Amino acid sequence: MTAHRSHGELHGWPAGTLLARLTEEDRRTLLGLGTHRSYPCGHTLIRQGDDPEAVYLLLDALVTVTARVENGIETLVAIRVSGDIVGEMAVIDSSTRFASISTCRRSLISRVAGPVFMNYLHGHPAAAVVLNRILSERLRQANRRRLDFTGYDVEVRLARVLLELTRLHGRQLPEGVDVGVRLSQAEFGALIGAKEGSVQRALRRLMALDLVRTGHRRVLILNREALTGFADVSTHT
Repeated sequence: MTAHRSHGELHGWPAGTLLARLTEEDRRTLLGLGTHRSYPCGHTLIRQGDDPEAVYLLLDALVTVTARVENGIETLVAIRVSGDIVGEMAVIDSSTRFASISTCRRSLISRVAGPVFMNYLHGHPAAAVVLNRILSERLRQANRRRLDFTGYDVEVRLARVLLELTRLHGRQLPEGVDVGVRLSQAEFGALIGAKEGSVQRALRRLMALDLVRTGHRRVLILNREALTGFADVSTHT
């Protein structure tokens, strides 16, 4: 645990995540409560409908949050990265799991038992406030995305989700801003409600405008201000 915490302090957790926002003392305490384990790619941490037993801190991880609706279709709800917490909502309100969570690569994750986590929140009110803000932001993001589905075409929806991911997880590089999350075009499509072919065309359009550059499961924003204008938002917060 000490080695990983030193790594986190050296490199910093991605902006917008729980571990990035906690004070050093609250973060150290929380990291000391769980059992750390490495999981292979494709491992299901949480299954939709299960009872809540624990929360999971993503120490060095990338996971998908998916939910199966009544007609059997599975939908990608969100992506979570290192520094994020998952599984907390069901623990807080004692409800069954709303979604399934699976690893996208080999991941180091800390499992904190539900009662232990609840005791931590009661004893660390500042951490509880941070978590509440994160949950509120996630709700706003979900609501915004639903509105985007009906109000904008695929290119604008893609630009908006790129800005959202960049705000939460982006890394500034000399040539631009790395979105910070490695997603396939199909996964981007799931996030914005579009088919993979439509995402391909939208990315080509953004590249032709010199707004982004793409690589293997990587998107680099070349001109954030211009992309913000293209996305029809004055600020994406």
